[in-house]
Amino acid sequence: MEETISLHDIFKTIRKRLLLIISTFILAVSIAGGVSYFLLTPVYEASTQILISKKESKQDQFMAQDVQANLQLVNTYSVIIKSPIILSKVVDLLNLETSLESLNKNINVSSEQNSQVINVSVQEPNLREAVDIANTTAEVFQEEIPKLMNVDNVKILSPAVETKNSKPIRPNPIINMAIGAIVGLLIGVGITFLIEYLNKTIKTEQDLSEFMELPILGLISPIPKKRMLKIKKNRKKRGS
Repeated sequence: MEETISLHDIFKTIRKRLLLIISTFILAVSIAGGVSYFLLTPVYEASTQILISKKESKQDQFMAQDVQANLQLVNTYSVIIKSPIILSKVVDLLNLETSLESLNKNINVSSEQNSQVINVSVQEPNLREAVDIANTTAEVFQEEIPKLMNVDNVKILSPAVETKNSKPIRPNPIINMAIGAIVGLLIGVGITFLIEYLNKTIKTEQDLSEFMELPILGLISPIPKKRMLKIKKNRKKRGS
């Protein structure tokens, strides 16, 4: 026998278990906030920008083809920045207690669209260390790239700086708590309908009809409590 559920039944079920839904909502938000503020390690980001242009010959004039060639080499420069020849010197200069592989994962190199500017960003739990790594990486690259390629014009446009009001890029407690709120609501509503589905007690005449697979022929109206007490008193009087 097919079971149908109306919108009214859905709201009725949610209202009946509203305390459970609110509890899971508050619990999920609290857990997300607690984990974000007290368990997850804040990660800061420091960035520096590098301008790279190809060495020009005295006989040749600077042409649009040169710019296009430089743009195509940006990906190559990005690979070189994260290569062991650069990062190993960064580790030595800063006396970092980290592996090259770990340092490589914390450094992100990107390029501005249609430009010869490369962004080097470093993510570290310590802001001062992130600033030092970003600036040292740019300086080592500036020193080593002329030896590796035909480039002699490398300028650091904006070195990374440490500011007092710098905020970590992650975790983001507000977003985490918002996600926790949504998850808490979904869990609360899911548990509510699961309990309702597993509850096989007969509560209404409709439940009885579905359980017995018989039609409802009539209903006995409930007797008010006052009237029931009056009937009992009359019975006692008759019995006495």
